[in-house]
Amino acid sequence: MRKLTSLVGNVYSRYARTLASLQTLLLLAIRLYWGWQFMQDGWGKLTHLSRVTSFFASLSLPMPGTTALFVALVELVGGILFACGIASRLVSLILFVNMTVAYLSVPDDRVNFSHIFSNPSDFYGATPYTYWFAALLILILGPGFVAADTWLAGLWARRKIA
Repeated sequence: MRKLTSLVGNVYSRYARTLASLQTLLLLAIRLYWGWQFMQDGWGKLTHLSRVTSFFASLSLPMPGTTALFVALVELVGGILFACGIASRLVSLILFVNMTVAYLSVPDDRVNFSHIFSNPSDFYGATPYTYWFAALLILILGPGFVAADTWLAGLWARRKIA
C-alpha cells in the first residue's frame, strides 16, 4: 500500500509540475490576445471619435469628448503595453478599472454586473467581461516569464549587483 501511495504521489507531482510549466504560455497567450483586442478597440475608438463621443454623451458621461479620447488612448496604449508585458500590473489595474467603468456605465451591463452572484451567466455574458477578466488575471498572476517586465527586472538585478 505504501508503494502505491508513493507511486500515486510521484505521478501526481509530475502532473502538477507539467501543468505549472504551462502557466507562462497561458499568461503570454492571454497578454498577446487581449492586448491585441484592447489595442484594436482603442484604435477603433480613436478613428471613430465622434461616434464614441456621441455614445458617451448618450450615457451622460462627463465631458464625453475628453472621456472618449482618454478611453481610446487607455485602450490603445494599454493594449500595447499589456501585450508586451511592460508595467504589467499597473497597466492591468488601469485596464481593469477601465472595464469596470465600462460595466457600470452602460445600463444593460450595469444590470449584468449586479448579477455577479445571483445570475452569473448575465455577468460573464456581458461584453466587458472577457477584457475585465483578462486584466484581472494578469493583475493577480503577473505577466509570466516571457514579458518585458521579467527581462527588465533581470537587468535591474544585474545592475544592482555590479
